[in-house]
Amino acid sequence: MIKILVVDDEPDIYQLIKRFAEHDGYEAIGASDGLEAITLCHNNHFDIIIMDVMMPDMDGFTACKEIHKEKDIPILMLSARGAEYDKLLGFEVGVDDYVVKPFSPKELMARVNVIVNRHKSQDRTQAEIVLAGLRIDTLGRNVFVDGTKTELTAKEYDLLMYFVENKGIALSRNQILNAVWGYEYYGDDRTVDWQIKLLRNKLGTYRGWIVTLRGVGYKFEAES
Repeated sequence: MIKILVVDDEPDIYQLIKRFAEHDGYEAIGASDGLEAITLCHNNHFDIIIMDVMMPDMDGFTACKEIHKEKDIPILMLSARGAEYDKLLGFEVGVDDYVVKPFSPKELMARVNVIVNRHKSQDRTQAEIVLAGLRIDTLGRNVFVDGTKTELTAKEYDLLMYFVENKGIALSRNQILNAVWGYEYYGDDRTVDWQIKLLRNKLGTYRGWIVTLRGVGYKFEAES
């Protein structure tokens, strides 16, 4: 059974998510703060984490960073704060998605389903992709820039792979959202711009391979 860790200091939120998760066939375990979440992740396997931001003892952003030091678990951030800064910070610490409270439980579970299914189907038939000085180890989900490993979040890696698989093709923001996030995104398409900015910074001298097409979106123009 797929296990979800729900980290929120509000018992009512946990019970609401637990009810909808169990309806979809998941097992939901609760934690009341970031410190408890880290301990549970250390001793148990979880397929996905739903993490609140504002909690006592340790906030969600800090907990995400600590968990990702040990395990590559997809994280959906849940927060009452919907400012651009908070969303960008969430993406920087490696969350897969960001949902603002109040939320629709059905939409939340739809996003959870997409994230879980995507991570279970990450295996690639091609073990390694090499584009000039950029090397992608698809089995290990590792990326090397001129021989040096660069640490990408799960979402940054998925975005890079989508660009590589669609090299030379003009892609709209909506196309990228639907392909990488896996559903019709409920929010503005600046999410793509944020993620691309972060990804470009990690590609170093190859940042220019992600070309902005004004009025259209983006195109990946990499050297062979």
